[in-house]
Amino acid sequence: MTTETLQTIPLTLNDGTASSLAALGGTAVLVVNVASQCGFTPQYDALEALHEKYQDRGLVILGVPCNQFGGQEPGTDGEIAEFCRKNFGVTFPLAAKADVNGPDAHPLFAALTDGGAEPVRWNFEKFLLNHDGALVARFASAVAPDSPELVAAVEAALAR
Repeated sequence: MTTETLQTIPLTLNDGTASSLAALGGTAVLVVNVASQCGFTPQYDALEALHEKYQDRGLVILGVPCNQFGGQEPGTDGEIAEFCRKNFGVTFPLAAKADVNGPDAHPLFAALTDGGAEPVRWNFEKFLLNHDGALVARFASAVAPDSPELVAAVEAALAR
């Protein structure tokens, strides 16, 4: 799949708005599959801090709620949005809840794991795309959003 196609894959945001990565704007996009009842859920704080620090430089963070791992995202889109806002002050965009693996995987995740890449292993796995929409880094769930390696990758993706 070309990066141009990746950027134009249709997305539905948490509030029902139709969108795409290209429509979200930005120079770089960090796509994260998220869940409200996961041991990694506190990463929302660091994701929001990353969003606040780099949004003016062009970073877009897209949270994609997923219930495929241990049933850790059972809520509706509205409940998820309220949980994120109330508990973590999340202001970055959230997509509608979606599968990230298997035959019903959202096309974005199907593309991100295409070509022999491993399927998503757990909640809070992170995919960093550069200004061309190319996947430049992938981070496991345990890699915190404020870790030196993730921040360095974001800086490089924003440098053009």
